[in-house]
Amino acid sequence: MAGGRKNAPPREEVLAAAMGMIAERGLEQLTMAALGREVGMSSGHLLYYFHSKDELLLQTLEWSEGRLGAERGRLLTRTASARQRLDAYVDLYVPDGHRDPHWTLWLEVWNRSQNADAVARDRQAAIEGVWHRDLVALIAEGVSRGEFRRVDPDRFAARLRALLDGFSIHVAIGLRGTDRAQVLGHVREFVEEGLLADA
Repeated sequence: MAGGRKNAPPREEVLAAAMGMIAERGLEQLTMAALGREVGMSSGHLLYYFHSKDELLLQTLEWSEGRLGAERGRLLTRTASARQRLDAYVDLYVPDGHRDPHWTLWLEVWNRSQNADAVARDRQAAIEGVWHRDLVALIAEGVSRGEFRRVDPDRFAARLRALLDGFSIHVAIGLRGTDRAQVLGHVREFVEEGLLADA
């Protein structure tokens, strides 16, 4: 067991280990038995904490998003132009490459949400909602300062996030002909046409 996790609460230790396993071995290798061996717990003990693999995955996503949210908060509150902060937001959003662990987890949670209960769907929507609200606020700020042209911030944010999600899925699954650099180029072009033209 990694030394840095020894004193972590059991739940956080498990979530960190789950994310580490996804990064190192892929989601298909993340079983309750394998995770139990990683953290020194039985499958039954893990089920006591999480009740199901679906719940484990959702809690791991929430934990990972909490860490990303802190990073996003730092990026969005730093002293920089709205455009520079928007570029940082996009950079944080787009996966690093094929099998990016955070996006691999997102894809699995989205896939499983087809059969999820309303509470699980609400938790997933809450995660997505924070990303959206931060983007709307950033665009609104850029508009109010005259950095961006006058657009409906909520509408533009919805379109930009749809573009980011679609391209990010392509990167995360390793679709040929789509890599991170190309995605960032497409998004930069969309932003320039939609927000910077005639600003």
